[in-house]
Amino acid sequence: MSDELHDLYQSIILDHNKRPRHYGALEDSTHTAEGYNPLCGDKINVHVILRGETVESIQFEAACCAICKASASMMTEALLGQTIENSQHAHARVSELLNADKDTSADISEEGELAALAGVKKFPARIKCATLPWHTFESALKNPVG
Repeated sequence: MSDELHDLYQSIILDHNKRPRHYGALEDSTHTAEGYNPLCGDKINVHVILRGETVESIQFEAACCAICKASASMMTEALLGQTIENSQHAHARVSELLNADKDTSADISEEGELAALAGVKKFPARIKCATLPWHTFESALKNPVG
């Protein structure tokens, strides 16, 4: 990865950490889950409103590191308005981007800001931080409220 691309990806992550999108509790959520990484102490709650098979609304609350918060923020942007099937494809793609064993390239013109997560694979200990929101979203889909 070029230095310019690395700098761009880093600035995207820092922006999402400082100004997270879709942050806060979500009234009337239909699905919710709590995620926790005991290795670093990251905690996240993901709240979703599903209408049929579509993610109508998604928000998160977190006490976590910058990478986890940025990943959650990017996740909410990517999944809002998507079908469950498309959200699962997005999760699979993020997992592929973060797989430290694969030399997977990410193109911001194709992947959008999610491409910034590809830089995290240089730090294997932080991959769990980036994947926690995505796993928590998947758990939320299996955990209807009420």
